[in-house]
Amino acid sequence: MANFNEDGLKKKLDDLNMSQQSIQTVSLWLIHHKKHAHTVVNVWYRELITATDSRKLTFMYLANDVIQNSKKKGPEYNKEFGSKLGKVFEHLGALRLDEKSLRGLNRLLNVWEDRSVFDADHIKLFKKNLNKGHGKSKENNSRKRELGGKHDNPQSKKRRDSASDAIQPSTPESRLRRDSEGDLTQFAVSPQSSTPPSDPPEPEQLIEAIQELENAATSDALVREKIANLPDEVSDVNLLNKLQDLAAGRALCDQVEEALSMLEAYNKRLAEEMEARKAVARMLHDYIAFQKDLLAQAEETLEEHRQKQGKVKKVREELKAHLQNLPDISKLPSIRMGGLAPLPSAGDLFT
Repeated sequence: MANFNEDGLKKKLDDLNMSQQSIQTVSLWLIHHKKHAHTVVNVWYRELITATDSRKLTFMYLANDVIQNSKKKGPEYNKEFGSKLGKVFEHLGALRLDEKSLRGLNRLLNVWEDRSVFDADHIKLFKKNLNKGHGKSKENNSRKRELGGKHDNPQSKKRRDSASDAIQPSTPESRLRRDSEGDLTQFAVSPQSSTPPSDPPEPEQLIEAIQELENAATSDALVREKIANLPDEVSDVNLLNKLQDLAAGRALCDQVEEALSMLEAYNKRLAEEMEARKAVARMLHDYIAFQKDLLAQAEETLEEHRQKQGKVKKVREELKAHLQNLPDISKLPSIRMGGLAPLPSAGDLFT
């Protein structure tokens, strides 16, 4: 995975769109780089402020995905976004947002309130700042749509479900978590493919960990040879009967102590190597799982753009055919050169 830098982050935010795949891909990348959460949120805030009104809701949906899917991995993003959201909703409340954006933002706040993403006082302040220029009616209407309940007709429920998909992508697991009344605040954030088993390592970290295994205990041929060449007397109790005098016994005692010290040190190194290999195995598992997820997303993106390419090719073919049927103005007789007869006068037309 590419290393973190602000230019790369700005490029990803510039390419961000409202699609589930786009939001999940960027969210996953941000969660992986959670140690840069402070920088990420500052850049996100600056880009949101300068973004067009139509794209501000997309930035908020990205923040929602990062906040909710990173909760189990640490409080970094919740803390950093929490310090900026007050200013964000003041900014949004000062704009003349369209009804769709305002409804989506209020619904987002309702989800955060129901899931206790932020405390109630902060949510109340966010709602006040957002709706101060729009009145309370839109907020109340948004809340009613959110908590419509069992009296909703099928069409209104369908519209509410589709709005849910924009914030929390629809999957079989998430749909099963919705209750029979269609309350959108009750389904939990599932790990699904957008959240890896653990933070995947950087390639440099993985390479370094593997290289360190080259100096592991099992690769120490010198110590292993010393252990293999230890006399049988230090490990076989039955050979103690062959001791003939006190001097031989003391000599053997020294050999036993030396062998025991060497074995204890070597066994400790072996235990450390075992833990290191387990850690590398976990890193490989997480890295491979993450790459598989990115591969699946890349395949989807490729297929999507192949379809777009096909449409553009079709337009090009139709345009070429259309151009062939248009007259070539350059081949028409020039008026200045007298190639065309003069237009009749008004008198000629009415006589």
